[in-house]
Amino acid sequence: MTPEQFPAPVYAATVLSQNFEDAKRYFLESLIEIHYAHTRMLAAQGILTSEEQRKLIAALDGLDRGLIAKAVYDGSYEDLFFFIEAMLEKSAGEVAGKMHTARSRNDIAITLYRMTARRELLKLATAIAELRSVLIDLAARNLETVMPAHTHTQPAQPTTLAHYLLGATEFLARDAARIRGAFAHVNLSPLGAAALTTTGFPIDRHLTEKFLGFEGLAENSYAAIAAIDYLTESATTIAVAMVNLGKLIQDLLLWSTREFGFLRLSDAYVQSSSIMPQKRNPVALEHARILSSRALGEAQAVLTCAHNTPFGDINDSEDDLQPLIFTMFTDAGRALKLLAGSLRTVTVDRAELARRAGKDFLTVTELADTLVRREGLSFREAHHLVAQTVESCGRDDDPASIAATLLSLKPGLHLTRAEIERALDPENFIRIRKIEGGPAPERTAEAVARARAEQNETEQWIESKAALLDRAHAELHRRASS
Repeated sequence: MTPEQFPAPVYAATVLSQNFEDAKRYFLESLIEIHYAHTRMLAAQGILTSEEQRKLIAALDGLDRGLIAKAVYDGSYEDLFFFIEAMLEKSAGEVAGKMHTARSRNDIAITLYRMTARRELLKLATAIAELRSVLIDLAARNLETVMPAHTHTQPAQPTTLAHYLLGATEFLARDAARIRGAFAHVNLSPLGAAALTTTGFPIDRHLTEKFLGFEGLAENSYAAIAAIDYLTESATTIAVAMVNLGKLIQDLLLWSTREFGFLRLSDAYVQSSSIMPQKRNPVALEHARILSSRALGEAQAVLTCAHNTPFGDINDSEDDLQPLIFTMFTDAGRALKLLAGSLRTVTVDRAELARRAGKDFLTVTELADTLVRREGLSFREAHHLVAQTVESCGRDDDPASIAATLLSLKPGLHLTRAEIERALDPENFIRIRKIEGGPAPERTAEAVARARAEQNETEQWIESKAALLDRAHAELHRRASS
């Protein structure tokens, strides 16, 4: 090979060889399906004869997957597409070249990327649904599990574990909705855009759309090749989901510490220390946290790679970027599945949660509210009086002490000690917060029921889209063999 001959050794080693392996790993089956679909469409449009179609389908049927898997890039063919084309030529002869009528590697590549991305989105939707189902079940078992809620990392007010977990199920539902939106934009067929201006041949883009399980066209042929928001939207969706997930995991890790002791992972998800026999390290949560952080970083890297690149066909958004996208999807899925597994068998220390909910003056907001309702004070007056009471009590947060201190500061109150202590009861605090979205058990029970209905609808959507792709795959191969 002369210095001027393509490919230069360093280009082959650093780009083409790696891309060849990536294409075999990620895109081989999709590439072959595109060949089937395009060949059938060309025949249906009279661009290929029936005999030519028969020869090409037979050649596709006869492709040796094992031989392809073992193939190593040696410079004979620029990429996997040309390698497969050469295999088809050996089988079908010169007619193999007709398969490439009215298309380009450009629209083939974008079709490959969309076909693989849509499957990854469905996997991610399934992982989110699995975690959401675990959280809904855990919430349903803890409608009356009173616990301390925190704001600014400090104890704030009592709530219930169900209330907290239902908050997480809501953001997971939004994550699922974002995936559905991304799937709708990914599952559009660019095939037929050719290089970027379509073709003069009378092709039927809707036919290949149907054959390949797409649900519409990426219509404008320039944008079909040049626009990559179908990928960046997926990356953004994962970034938002992983930020959400990371916040939840951070709390769970804190709750698993000896200092908090709210949760205990099963032995299947903890490791001991090599030197400290007493240790129960919640390593599954740590791994879930770093995997979510990795996926977030990979999503940001996808956006960075796409930023400030031209609106056109360009390598920055093609072969070299695709493995990063797959890694992003994989790490996000790993984090979601690991967290779901960890929480499926978690033990909740209800007694400790209840004890902590009654500490640190967490219920005095209700005491201020009671003063407003019973004594006719403005909330600002009541807030000031309760703040004085808390300050006077120091670290003594016993309800009896709080009641005595309040009555000594404001002797003219009509409230009795018993009424004050009832206002300070965490369970009372929860029971009377019946506003929609609040922690009262009847409200959280309603929210659980709604979440289950939403969950069922999401799972049906996942099943329907997976079935759509599976039917298209089966029908394409059935027709090809007939």
